[in-house]
Amino acid sequence: MSEDRDEAMTDKITLPTLAEKKARGEKIASVTAYDYPTARLADEAGMDFILVGDSVSMAVGGRDTTLEATVDEMIYHTRAARRAVRRALLVTDLPYGSYHASDADGIRNALRLIKEGGAEAVKLEGGRKQAPLVERLVDAEIPVMGHIGLTPQAVHRMGGYRVQGKTAEAGQALQEDARALEAAGAFAIVLEGMPRELAAWITQEVRIPTIGIGAGPDCDGQILVFHDLVGLSFGAQPKFVRSYANVSAEILRALEAYCADVRATAFPSDQESYHLPPARVFTEPRP
Repeated sequence: MSEDRDEAMTDKITLPTLAEKKARGEKIASVTAYDYPTARLADEAGMDFILVGDSVSMAVGGRDTTLEATVDEMIYHTRAARRAVRRALLVTDLPYGSYHASDADGIRNALRLIKEGGAEAVKLEGGRKQAPLVERLVDAEIPVMGHIGLTPQAVHRMGGYRVQGKTAEAGQALQEDARALEAAGAFAIVLEGMPRELAAWITQEVRIPTIGIGAGPDCDGQILVFHDLVGLSFGAQPKFVRSYANVSAEILRALEAYCADVRATAFPSDQESYHLPPARVFTEPRP
């Protein structure tokens, strides 16, 4: 397996790879991952890029929003994913509060994600207002993925996780956001929670790849949260989520079987136990 993974490095996904895929009309597949096992599986499955998303705050941390994720947490999870990923491009979210106070904060924290975490690019939320920061990050040799539409870090301003761009005015604003991010040097844009018609229009208008999540099938690529994709989430799921497995049910079955075996002294068996050589077997209790 290790030799196969080393050979896979010959087709390493890079920023030009994603641009070429858009030019050829090839769809881009991506998923979030927050640790070594999930990132390794995602990489071996052939994902084009893997996002260490601030959604870890909810999917792994059990929080209600992404807002509590910290830079240190993102570095920890990026390091774990970095150890697993060989082929895919590894992107990490700049979490809430890490770039909102000043551009200097944004550059400093993005550098940490790359230098300490091993990310190859960062993602940030926001359109025209964040374009100057995107430009400064790109000038500092930090590749940037944009994110517009339903932006989870703005959940309070939006009044919840609501579809964006439903009016002509709102749609026009998102179009302008996409153009601004492209002009600032972003290499791709996540389009989240918007009508498919609007996402299709933006995809046609910009030269950089668009990655959809709840934005219809006409984007240049798609991304889902790993835990949603494999059925490892709890509670109601958004309309756009498709679960390809029910891992939680299988894990629960295994854990219940383990509990039953322990309580029935069926685990561990003699074959699963270590033994002393015959001459060393204790036959009498110590005084």
